[in-house]
Amino acid sequence: MRKAFRMRFCVCSPGRLAHVTPTFADLAKAQYILLTTFTKDGRPKPVPVWAALDSDGSERGDRLLVITEGKSWKVKRIRNTSRVTLATCTMRGRPTSEAVEGTAAILDKSQTGAVYDAIGKRYGIVGKVFNFFSKLRGGMENNVGLELKLADN
Repeated sequence: MRKAFRMRFCVCSPGRLAHVTPTFADLAKAQYILLTTFTKDGRPKPVPVWAALDSDGSERGDRLLVITEGKSWKVKRIRNTSRVTLATCTMRGRPTSEAVEGTAAILDKSQTGAVYDAIGKRYGIVGKVFNFFSKLRGGMENNVGLELKLADN
């Protein structure tokens, strides 16, 4: 009974914001990333996303890849401004680190397949199932890849 009491009130309980600025490696290892895009008037719009490290041999490995619907609001906002913030987060979008400034770019449609492959590789069987159902819904035509980089790069 005593052990359960201590565990329940642990200082390091999940959901508490760790005041740590994530490095690119932290973001690449995170299960979910809180991608915050900005409206034309500067309002932040955060959304949790899956991201995979770029596995292209020609790149330095300094970018993360995200797959999203081509007509989504985040894509429309990225077209207006490439400024984003990135943080690690929970599945529900609760931040688990401080946010860092970054940039986002919409990839060419020809790179969508490579983004699907990277997501499938990064998230294993769950990623492959996601890719399968996404492609069934017209994913290759309706979805686009996003490139995320830290602002320092």
